[in-house]
Amino acid sequence: MSDPVRNALEAAMADRALSAPEALALLPLRGPRLTSVIALAGLIGSGVDSPGTKTGPERFTCGIINAKSGRCSEDCAFCAQSRYHTTDTPVYPLLGEEALLCRARELAERGVRRMGIVTSGAGPGAADLDAICAAARRIRREAPIELCASLGLLTPARAAQLKDAGFTSYHHNLETARSFYPSICTTHDYRVRCDTVRTAKETGLRVCSGGLFGLGETWVQRVELAETLRELDVDSIPINFLMPIAGTGKADAPVLEAAEGLGILALFRLMHPKRDIVICGGRRTTLGDWDLLALLHCANGMMVGDYLTEKGSPFERDMALTRRLQDLDGGVENSGHIE
Repeated sequence: MSDPVRNALEAAMADRALSAPEALALLPLRGPRLTSVIALAGLIGSGVDSPGTKTGPERFTCGIINAKSGRCSEDCAFCAQSRYHTTDTPVYPLLGEEALLCRARELAERGVRRMGIVTSGAGPGAADLDAICAAARRIRREAPIELCASLGLLTPARAAQLKDAGFTSYHHNLETARSFYPSICTTHDYRVRCDTVRTAKETGLRVCSGGLFGLGETWVQRVELAETLRELDVDSIPINFLMPIAGTGKADAPVLEAAEGLGILALFRLMHPKRDIVICGGRRTTLGDWDLLALLHCANGMMVGDYLTEKGSPFERDMALTRRLQDLDGGVENSGHIE
């Protein structure tokens, strides 16, 4: 066993987060080293303290609704909703309260734990924000599901308004490393994204922030992103894989292969042993049926249903996958969500 892998093993056995230098020493992740790192990721949170009580991040599912679509003022190279791109993505204003409630009920009935309300653009206007908060209050009364907001850039006042309305989480991806960010977005600075994450955290919201992979970033930049997320002390890390969309700046980008996707997930698990790692957009495109292995060893959460502008995995398939994971876990109850 090579020294970098041995160091990673010692960190995993001690339930210690892998440092950025230790992670860099493992790169690039391919071949036997990749296999070893995936296995090491599986050690995180796999212990059982007492009969029937599993320690480690709790498995869960989440879903989203694209509550306002298209005409985004930002120029993110990958995004089908940017006004800088010519795509077939639908354009519509904020959905009404009944539509948001209907989606919440649909997800809750399927056993989904959290719903994210997502809007395109840098942030909703005051009237739209008020409407979203009114809908959230009703959803909290009428549907057994937790709410996450993904509404762009955030101020302290807006964060407090969302929390008061019943949102418990705020989602805002950094997308990629600071050093690579100018290659995918020029209309706002990376610092603004980090500030939004800090604002949500300081308001007492659970913060969900991760990245999109396959944009052309290097493995070193993937470690850089993981380290930034640790510095920001995020609670949950969504891992998305690029689904190239015609008309965007990344339309011709190659789809990441399953082995590379598994390596990314394993890397983030080793660097964030106590946080939720969630497989989100592009799960089926990149991982295919390897998503079962990813969920066994690297991730404890997955987004189900459709994505913002693209179809996701069929609900029936995801629910069957959830049941298989429960069977493989041996029916061991989890002691609770790890913050």
